[in-house]
Order: sequence, then structure tokens, then C-alpha cells
Amino acid sequence: MKYRMFIIMLGVILLTSCSAILSNNTGKKTQSSSLMDFLYPDKESREKIKPEIPVLRLPVKVGLAFVPSKSWQRDGINSKDQVELLEKVKKSFLKYDYIERIEIIPSTYLKGGEGFTTLEQVGRLYDVDVMALVSYDQVTQSLENNAALLYWTIVGMYIIPGNENSIQTFVDTAVFDIKSKKMLFRAPGISKIEKRTTAVGIDGTLSEKSLEGFSLAVADMTANLDVELANFKSRVKAERIAKVELREGYSGGGSISLYFLAFLFAALTIKLIRTRNGWLFHLRRLL
Repeated sequence: MKYRMFIIMLGVILLTSCSAILSNNTGKKTQSSSLMDFLYPDKESREKIKPEIPVLRLPVKVGLAFVPSKSWQRDGINSKDQVELLEKVKKSFLKYDYIERIEIIPSTYLKGGEGFTTLEQVGRLYDVDVMALVSYDQVTQSLENNAALLYWTIVGMYIIPGNENSIQTFVDTAVFDIKSKKMLFRAPGISKIEKRTTAVGIDGTLSEKSLEGFSLAVADMTANLDVELANFKSRVKAERIAKVELREGYSGGGSISLYFLAFLFAALTIKLIRTRNGWLFHLRRLL
């Protein structure tokens, strides 16, 4: 009897751990990059760096990059996907006349670097004044549900969705003036995805949903970033978070086309003629 119970218990353990045998992605996994660890690699650097009031020369030149993961971890997003996601973020910056251009910078240029020293080197290399750094934190959890008991057959491993998977993603863009080491503003973005899978399909699904989670979080962040960029000009005036200088040839606003000026002149002329004719009509009636 005891031997039979042992066999039953062993069978249950084997059944409920089938997905763990087929995949290394079961349980709870985290992949992340830390802005603080990158900018301030040790306690001494945090005490040494004292941000100054930034002097921005408009229009500014912006560098855009993902913060790399720690040297002993692989990045949660491959280089190709990083560039595609950053292209979406780039569109937010292009709307504003106080930004001259945006350079997408591969995270490999930042990997293994030492915070602001690396930013200054990259800034000189790409000729940018400001860096927008995108950090991330993604938690993946895959747990077996009651349906996993039916994994006993190979067919069951392929057709029975016995795993509950959830992916929570957080991304954050922090914009720094390189010279003063001052953060100008930041914008967060989050997403959460839940998906059931079979034991055999765990790896493929988690890989696909991981990228989808990053894409959704970046989309949410981009919307928040757009708001921060729109408010930045007014914050510079109201809160004096930065001093502003204008580059030669930049007036601080968009140019008015000759077509618009011609249209405006024509509209004013028509209005004056109508006003004059109206006065003449009333004068004639009085006489």
C-alpha cells in the first residue's frame, strides 16, 4: 500500500513538473537594466557628481539609447528590436522645433562604460548635447494550473494549455543634459500580458509575448513622453530648470511661409474693402 502511494505521489510530481523539464523559463524570471547602476556604478560616483543648472543651446541635438543590462547579464531585447522600438520613441521628439535631430545609439556603445564619462564620450562621437536613456524591468512568470495533470501523454503536452503565463513590463525614459549631468525630465510606460500555453509551447510564447510586452510599454511611455516634451518649454520659463541660448539662425519658433503671408494680406484687404463699402452705403442713405 505504501509502495502504491509512493508511486502515485511520484507520478503527480512528474506530471506537474513536465513544463519545467521541457523549458528553463518556468517559474519567475526577471530581465532588467538599471539607470542608477549605469550612471552611478559605485557609492563614490554618486557623492562626487553634483548636477548643475543646464545651459541648453536650441535647437538641441538628442541621443536616444537603451540602458544596457549589467555586464554579466544579456540584454532583455536584442539589438534589432531595440532599434525598432527606439524608432517609435524618436517620432515623439521630431514634433518639436526646439529639437534639431535625434540619433539612435546602439546600447553596445554604453555597455561596460562608467556612467556620465561614457555619456560624454558618446556625446562627442555622435555630436549630441542631450541623452534620452531608456531603462526597463520585465518580470515573466509561468506556473502550472490544474490542467497540467493531463500532461501525461505526449499529445497532452502539445494540446492542453496547462501553464498560466504573465509578463509585466516597465520602461522609463530619462532625459539628461550631458554637460551639466542634470536630468531634464522623465516618462514611464507599463504593460501586462497574460497567456495560457501548452508545455511544449512555453518558450516560443514567452519569447513572443516578451517582445509584445516591451512594445506595449514603449507605446504607453511614448504617449507620456509626448506630454513631457510639450510641457518642457513652459517649464523652462516657469520653473527655470534650465538656461537657454539660441544657436545662430534659430529664432525659437517655426517659420511663416510666403503663402501664408499672402493669404493673410489678402484676407485683411478684403475685410478693409468690405468695411469701407459698408460705411459708404450708410452715408449715402443718410444723405
